[in-house]
Amino acid sequence: MAMRGRHLDAYSMYKRGSKDYINAHDKEQGSARLLNGAGKDIGNPSWNRSLPHILVATLSSLLFGYHLGVVNETLESMSHDLGFHGNTMAEGLVVSTCLGGAFVGSLFSGSIADGVGRRRAFQLCALPMIIGSSMSATAKNLWGMLLGRLFVGSGMGIGPPVAALYVTEVSPAYVRGTYGSCTQIATCLGLMGALFIGLPAKETEGWWRICFWVSAVPAAMLALFMEFSAESPQWLFKRGRGADAEAEFEKLLGGPYVKGAMAELSKSDRGDEADTVRFSELLYGRHRKVIFIGSTLFALQQLSGINAVFYFSSTVFKNAGVPSESANICVGIANLIGSFVALLLMDKLGRKLLLIGSFSGMAVAMGLQATSASSLVSSSNEVYMSVGGMLLFVLTFAMGAGPVPGLLLSEMFPGRIRAKAMSICMAVHWVINFFVGLLFLRLLEQIGPLVLNTIFGTFCLLAVIFVKKNVLETKGKSLQEIEIAFLPPE
Repeated sequence: MAMRGRHLDAYSMYKRGSKDYINAHDKEQGSARLLNGAGKDIGNPSWNRSLPHILVATLSSLLFGYHLGVVNETLESMSHDLGFHGNTMAEGLVVSTCLGGAFVGSLFSGSIADGVGRRRAFQLCALPMIIGSSMSATAKNLWGMLLGRLFVGSGMGIGPPVAALYVTEVSPAYVRGTYGSCTQIATCLGLMGALFIGLPAKETEGWWRICFWVSAVPAAMLALFMEFSAESPQWLFKRGRGADAEAEFEKLLGGPYVKGAMAELSKSDRGDEADTVRFSELLYGRHRKVIFIGSTLFALQQLSGINAVFYFSSTVFKNAGVPSESANICVGIANLIGSFVALLLMDKLGRKLLLIGSFSGMAVAMGLQATSASSLVSSSNEVYMSVGGMLLFVLTFAMGAGPVPGLLLSEMFPGRIRAKAMSICMAVHWVINFFVGLLFLRLLEQIGPLVLNTIFGTFCLLAVIFVKKNVLETKGKSLQEIEIAFLPPE
């Protein structure tokens, strides 16, 4: 008990100290600027040096979105060709096998990213996606399809946490939020791409195979272009490769900024810190509180009901007399617009304010959907409230709750534990995602949309409270400044 008391006291001190540090730092001018070796203010580095590397990394998010959506339009024709049409268990396995593979991939993503580096981790993420999509495209039966989906899922599990790490570690501080939003936009484009490419699947025999073959192209591009992209300077420095880290900083920021960037890096990272971080250290050691914050944030993101909304959108629009294709396009457009709004506001308003506004808007949207299912609303207005609530939910999700958690957590975690901590949080994400998808339709039948949407709305309000109490702002801070502020005492 005494040991536990000391941990709690230490965390209270660290949290108060973090707030004092960040508030004091906000008062300083030019917090996102770097100094050259002579101590002269030389302004912010050019954003266009790092942008090409970010765009290559977002191919993994494009693939993530594509593989989430590729079965939506193709499942019916695929089930006819492979002989499991009408078997709802088999159809569910085509989706859930991918999620299971993603869970396994996310568990190993941290060890892979720390062991071989961020660039090689991206290439290892692309490999099972190429193999899996090829197996799915050539499948002769259900088992061939499931094996292919399992391979694809493992790549999907590795991709998002590594993308969050890479974007955080190679971006200049003043545009890191904007670049973080690019991954969400890429996911939206992948989802919409899967929708449009899959449209002919119901009329054209065998078109579903083309849809899987198409996904091998961006996966191959990711593996190829990563060969010419920058490695994370943080990872290189942590491995004791200081000279290589300097070379990568020069590629990402420009020569005048290298000394200042290396000085910042030396404040928190040590070149001899290549020791292995054990998962037990993350779950029970001095970092357990920040791991809890990250895992809870991802859990609340999924418990808000976002994937349930995606699953149910076609039915809601169908009741309104709108074809499922048009419904998916409307949801995709709302998702894309929200992502662009996040891109514009992330580095202006900050992560915490966007999260609070996003979860608040989602709670309002769920309230509209719950009200539409009650006896208070006439049948003529029910459809409009339900459709409007659904589009508002997707829009507000994409403005904050979608893109912010991955970026924020990769900023909050100290460099030594960043990769493995992200893998734990993403594993929680996939577990909650799986159970929401598994139980949603059954709960909808048993308790009805009024109670179910009220539950989702309640989780959104809980997320607002949780963010207000536990999340500190990271906008405009270097990773080393954030690490010094957030790192609990020994």
